[in-house]
Amino acid sequence: MNSDAPLAVPSPRLWGEGKGEGRLRLGDPAGAATGVRPRFREASRAQFAVFADGRRHFHDGPIDLILEAAGAPNAVTTAYDAAAARFATILDELCAELPRLRAPVGPRPQGVVARRMADAVAQFGAEGFLTPMAAVAGAVAEEVLAAMTAAAPLDRAYVNNGGDIALHLSPEASFAIGMIERPDRPALFGKACLTGRDDERGVATAGWRGRSFSLGIADAVTVVAATAALADAAATLIANAVDLPGHAAVSRAPARARDPQSDLDDRLVTLAVGPLSGAEIAAALDRGADEARHWLHTGLIAAAALSLGGRTRLVGGNLSLYKPVRPATEPRHAVG
Repeated sequence: MNSDAPLAVPSPRLWGEGKGEGRLRLGDPAGAATGVRPRFREASRAQFAVFADGRRHFHDGPIDLILEAAGAPNAVTTAYDAAAARFATILDELCAELPRLRAPVGPRPQGVVARRMADAVAQFGAEGFLTPMAAVAGAVAEEVLAAMTAAAPLDRAYVNNGGDIALHLSPEASFAIGMIERPDRPALFGKACLTGRDDERGVATAGWRGRSFSLGIADAVTVVAATAALADAAATLIANAVDLPGHAAVSRAPARARDPQSDLDDRLVTLAVGPLSGAEIAAALDRGADEARHWLHTGLIAAAALSLGGRTRLVGGNLSLYKPVRPATEPRHAVG
């Protein structure tokens, strides 16, 4: 799931080369640009860059953000500076509490982002295995966006953390998020459209083909919710539920065998999904749709799109959020 604007754009430049930039006293370049990737300046360990279209790219360890803000030029500059200053400290804060964040229960975390993660996961109760790490990407996006909107008045802004997006929209603003069936083969199958009049400000995607482990077989599950942290946690649970337990075509391994530091311990995570029949795909999507409807009825999500094997199931009280890209005659989308 990507924003309308592509992430790869030509001719990136160093942040600090433009007028009014460089307030963080950024240091030497980390390295020359290759292809369409941005070049970075460093502030401590975190890296910052500007794409040719004005969007920002922040990187620190496993965290990779794309940011964009709209408003008065001075306000936008102030917001980006505030975002960079806040971003530079987040990873260290999370690492300081990592043992707690990898555990499903424990004392309340101390950090702002860590608390946002724990609070989001807590709303889903004990239904399914979930640690605060299930909401980390959405919570980080929210925190950086909060720094931007606290620093300056903006018409519209978003922070995209690997497909988990926190949004700020003025009453007249709107935002369209392109949804893809497979992260490894990006091709839009539809768009989730949010406006300033909607209550939802978070979008997240999970699935076994993504950057995080999944207990299920969904190619992708995209969720729209009030916050990015809630959407992140919900997408994880729904993607886990899209499953065919014990199916011979599904390869799995203990999470800890693939990553010794995984919060999933020895739970079996999906490594590959072989050919499935149409009936099997429908059965797996049925399981996920049941999970999505449950969270829809609790009010924790607004809509979800579940994709597996080239087919998509839509669940939501407001399906106007979703607009198909492919011709309506193609029988690949069903309302769950």
